[in-house]
Amino acid sequence: MALGGGDADGTGRELRGQDRAMDEALGALYGRDGAERDGDRRDAGGRRAAGLGASAPGVARWLGDIRTYFPSPVVQIMQRDAIDRLGLAALLLEPEMLEAVEADVHLVGTLLTLNKAMPETTRETARAVVRKVVAQLERRLATRTRATLTGALDRSARTARPRHRDIDWDRTVRANLKNYLPEHRTVVPERLIGYGRAARSVKKEVVLCVDQSGSMAASVVHASVFGAVLASMRALDTRLVVFDTAVVDLTEQLDDPVDVLFGTQLGGGTDINRALTYCQSRITRPADTVVVLISDLYEGGIRDGMLKRVAAMKASGVQFVCLLALSDEGAPAYDRAHAAALAALGVPAFACTPDRFPDVMAAAIEKRPLFIPDMPEQR
Repeated sequence: MALGGGDADGTGRELRGQDRAMDEALGALYGRDGAERDGDRRDAGGRRAAGLGASAPGVARWLGDIRTYFPSPVVQIMQRDAIDRLGLAALLLEPEMLEAVEADVHLVGTLLTLNKAMPETTRETARAVVRKVVAQLERRLATRTRATLTGALDRSARTARPRHRDIDWDRTVRANLKNYLPEHRTVVPERLIGYGRAARSVKKEVVLCVDQSGSMAASVVHASVFGAVLASMRALDTRLVVFDTAVVDLTEQLDDPVDVLFGTQLGGGTDINRALTYCQSRITRPADTVVVLISDLYEGGIRDGMLKRVAAMKASGVQFVCLLALSDEGAPAYDRAHAAALAALGVPAFACTPDRFPDVMAAAIEKRPLFIPDMPEQR
């Protein structure tokens, strides 16, 4: 799309009406120089044009304009760019600003970064924004997660007297290959192997160990939602641990992911070894435990200690998964050397979208090989 400007940007066609308003909204954020930041940008003819000054009323008007002219996904991108390019994060501490923005995962991440600086007058508005995003994620992810993991828990329990619909035909055929009848070209199944049904008591333990450094904001948001969903399943005993250079156990708050998120503190350093040491101390049944480390692996603690800790947990029977990111973003930045070292221990490290997370957890619960997507180049 070619947009005109004060001199029609060389097109010979000056924009009018809504097209002009859209152009001004874009120019306020993506202008070719820094003039638009002062809130009084003027076009080539000297007329007052679009501007995005660092004042709440001006930004609030601009937020209203872009919501009028652009679809929601575009609005979210423009909001994100405005916060990054124009340094508007501080304005999100004002309630009227929060009421004007389009809520998404990235906005939640920004609010969590500002959490400690947030005045009390803004905190309740911020919680309402975060709760709205969390509710959207739960509607999108909860039903499929519960269905997928319930099936995985059922299949992880084996029985020698299965009902017909519960027979694991692959394992049954392999167990009865000695009974193959060449003349009939068939296997006589003397012994059936099938899936049991998960008991109502706890069947598996899940530990979500989540890096809360600033670059992991979207992953923290999604992990809190999944933690709440997993905690709602009786057959799972779920623990949520977040860390930077300190370790915080948020398990007691898992019934409300908003409380979980406001219990995090995005930013700071990273000590994966300390976090894994804590998680290991809380494991009571290693053979029935899945540990999911969600981190970009930029370790600020003891690297060799981290690797020894992972190796010890795997040797005890723990299913260990490392997710470099749990988000819808592109390829994450991560420490490739640490990822390779984990892979050498039999722990794949890969990025995972929220929609794929239930399948990853199901495979870990059933102790099946994980599907590892190709990792694109870092951006």
